Amino acid sequence: MTTITFVRDDITRQSVDAIVNAANSSLLGGGGVDGAIHRRGGPEILADCRRLRASHYGKGLATGRAVATTAGELDARWVIHTVGPVYSATEDRSELLASCYRESLRVADELGARTVAFPAVSAGIYGWPMDDAARIAVETVRATQTAVEKITFVLFDKRAYDAFAAQPH
Repeated sequence: MTTITFVRDDITRQSVDAIVNAANSSLLGGGGVDGAIHRRGGPEILADCRRLRASHYGKGLATGRAVATTAGELDARWVIHTVGPVYSATEDRSELLASCYRESLRVADELGARTVAFPAVSAGIYGWPMDDAARIAVETVRATQTAVEKITFVLFDKRAYDAFAAQPH
């Protein structure tokens, strides 16, 4: 049975097996959660990402997919990078967002991770409305078969925390 919890905190300060990064397709760092993870985790994460780009992910990581690297100096064993979709008012991309969570849990299972910290994927600069992002995230992790024992949604501000904490879990 997987336990789902919500905290208002900085995801880079979590002590878990795996931290999920809301990455961009380049895997080479960016803003928001992605930039914070790369800054605090140090150069080992970027070096791992560059190795991935040089091998299997020459064109980058596709939206809705996930891949793991070292966690560098973070208090975790791995960072699982997933690329969320940019929100569109004219095209339903909710399945791609749900795939980010399913794929991240699949990678966590492959690694043997038992505790995973998730951000609110796509709810920052990618513009996904927070309430809908929270609904999709919580429904998806609740419905996904996984050996992960504890999933923590780490929300940076009160608005995000309130949206996630309001979801049935």
